[in-house]
Amino acid sequence: MPNTYPRLLADIGGTNARFGLERTSGEIDSVEVLACHDHHSVVDAIKCYLNKVGNPAVKLAACAIANPVIGDWVQMTNHHWAFSIETTRQALGFDTLLFINDFAAQAYAITQLNDDELLQVGGTACALHAPKLVIGPGTGLGVSALIPCHNGHYIALSGEGGHVSFAPFDDTEIAIWQYAKKKYGHVSAERLLSGAGLVLIHAALAEREGIKTPKMSPEMISEQALGGKSPLCRLTLDIFCTILGTVASNMALVLGARGGVYLCGGIIPRFIDYFKTSPFRVRFENKGRFDAYLAAIPVYVVLAKYPGLAGVAIALENHLNKE
Repeated sequence: MPNTYPRLLADIGGTNARFGLERTSGEIDSVEVLACHDHHSVVDAIKCYLNKVGNPAVKLAACAIANPVIGDWVQMTNHHWAFSIETTRQALGFDTLLFINDFAAQAYAITQLNDDELLQVGGTACALHAPKLVIGPGTGLGVSALIPCHNGHYIALSGEGGHVSFAPFDDTEIAIWQYAKKKYGHVSAERLLSGAGLVLIHAALAEREGIKTPKMSPEMISEQALGGKSPLCRLTLDIFCTILGTVASNMALVLGARGGVYLCGGIIPRFIDYFKTSPFRVRFENKGRFDAYLAAIPVYVVLAKYPGLAGVAIALENHLNKE
């Protein structure tokens, strides 16, 4: 069975679901991106994709999903899909259907990236045989890590680090936290480090300054910030990056991630030129007695287009080899 191809691969986020076919080991093609809200269920989305690519005879499939995967039942955090993995497998006629956390898949993909798919932002060089932090804002905030084990291999952690409590760094971030707390009660890192978080930061700053602004999308905020059209939008983007620096450095310290920090997700690559000189790196290294420790850790922006598909292919191969 492990040599049966093609294999269906999917990377399902809160907004989009990316699909591909692994025709032979490591060779992924027929990639399609479907909007999650266009489909009633995960079964409908998978059937739609398979129909688009000619309904190949697939028996083995693996999906990365932006959610905890605990047992058989999946209820998505940032989308309405809820389903049984086993019922889904039966409905699609697969012999094997594996679901893993989407950032565990991102973490596995890190080991396969080429140098031209990574942009370094500060730091020196990765320490050998040290943990690697994988984190990224998108529809939500994904967090994982690669932990070194024997023979140069790594184990990917499936965690929910995006939902840790947000800790403000200065008076401005305290004001943002207070605004978010009134709105949501608990303020997680994901509330601010996501597309919706960019909008939330902007709204909090506007209220603090007594400015009335129209409702803005994350894309509008980024565009006006980078185009010099709105100082408030530029401040929003700066604060987004500083908060990301704080959260990434906190988690790098927890993990001892001297193997590097890898920024994934769909947001950062949209303003990559700005990000290289943004306040991110200064805040990342601002840890008092541990400034030097963090200054040595390289941060990489992942530029690969569909790393989740490559990562979930590795997870499926590992799963099949254990059977």
